[in-house]
Amino acid sequence: MHIPAYARATIRAALPRVPTSGHVGGLDCCLCDKSFGEDLAAIPLGPTQTSGLFGCRLCLTRLITLARRARDAALTHDAKRARAESSAWTLVRERHLTRLGSVRQAAEAVAELAEGGDTEPLRVAWLLVALESAYAWVPDAPEPPASVDREEPELRDEAFRLDLAMITAREAVAERLTYHLLNEAQPEEPEMCDEFECPDGCSGRHDSTHIDCGPAAVFDDLAEHGINVEQPEPEPLAPRGATLLGRPEAEVKHSPLPDIEEQATVVLTQFGIDTDDTGVLVSAAAVGLVADAWREGPLDAIHAADDGPNDGEIFAQSVDLYRRARAALVAAQDGGPEVLLAFVAVASDLDLPWAGGSRFALRTVSESAAEFVQHVDDRVWFTAELMREQGWRVGLLHRAASAVVKAPTHFGMPGWPGAVASTMERLALLDRSGAPEVLADLAAVEASLLNAPDQLGADALDWISHRALLGLGAP
Repeated sequence: MHIPAYARATIRAALPRVPTSGHVGGLDCCLCDKSFGEDLAAIPLGPTQTSGLFGCRLCLTRLITLARRARDAALTHDAKRARAESSAWTLVRERHLTRLGSVRQAAEAVAELAEGGDTEPLRVAWLLVALESAYAWVPDAPEPPASVDREEPELRDEAFRLDLAMITAREAVAERLTYHLLNEAQPEEPEMCDEFECPDGCSGRHDSTHIDCGPAAVFDDLAEHGINVEQPEPEPLAPRGATLLGRPEAEVKHSPLPDIEEQATVVLTQFGIDTDDTGVLVSAAAVGLVADAWREGPLDAIHAADDGPNDGEIFAQSVDLYRRARAALVAAQDGGPEVLLAFVAVASDLDLPWAGGSRFALRTVSESAAEFVQHVDDRVWFTAELMREQGWRVGLLHRAASAVVKAPTHFGMPGWPGAVASTMERLALLDRSGAPEVLADLAAVEASLLNAPDQLGADALDWISHRALLGLGAP
């Protein structure tokens, strides 16, 4: 007779605690005490087939039936309990996921506000404090009941996304507050307003948004506080970098473009640029430097990539780089051509988010940025070399000549106000119901285009570009 495994415990529980000699001798059933005979066969219960205790078929059948019923009842009860636990766990799980998602969205919003310029720094600081409080109040992940699968990848993944969002928010707020403190400590320099083309009413304080202190400054600064950290070995400079920082006279080659001063002056005069007006010349040279070193060449492939920047993002970034290029060119007059390295550092920064509220950074694109970085370095190196060999003014003339040919109506050029006027005439005739809200006030749009187009935002500039209202694709 087969005894199923689920019935063994039931049968074992029914065995007598003190068996009789008849039980041990295989004469009587150990379950009902009836004697075995022709009508009642002995079924061994172990430990062997010939020794131990024996039971009859009727008793064993009865106990197996009881065990089966108990098993089925337990399974039914377990199934009901599992369903109840699963329903309760689903509610707990969804509630925790919702809490994680809400705090993550708050962290992303704080990061966005910190990266933008519309929220006051003090308000940004309080937002981070409130965010940290919300993050601290997030409870530990709940434990699922035993009847539910212990693996909960969605809980783990959502918690990981929250941690990443918190890191991003903290970094954004830290950077915003760091530069705020630095800028607040800077003295007012109203004498620089003309060079920076500041709008009327400028306080004279010119904020910095990117500062490159070089690879060793942090170690020197820490040493002043009594903290000594071993500096890494410096990487050898690239040939062009070494050239910018000075080279022996024996290595000086013949001057590049020996006739460029005369030729560029003729070209600029034909395009109506007064080469004796230093301010106009510097502005045009800045446009030309951005066009030649940044916009022209490898950026076309990055622009065409599926994950590349759109026209609005490119234009907003070109405006920001124009300002940086102009400041670098002005500083190069007294500081020397090596000052242009500051422009290179920003223009080729792979991790720097682009202007106009864009989240695009060169490192996020699938296209290789190595060629782009080298291109920027090469073009700026040539300008620096030209300045070193033939003078600061010649370097300006060379890049300004590029600007009048490649970007005569770009922001910073004398033709820009006319391009804006034409754009506003066409924009006024368009249905702007689906346009970004910032384009609703035409007077404000015109003022922004004239003074700081990137402040309209990359989305608004892209909307304008898609309707061919303004040539934003290239400086």
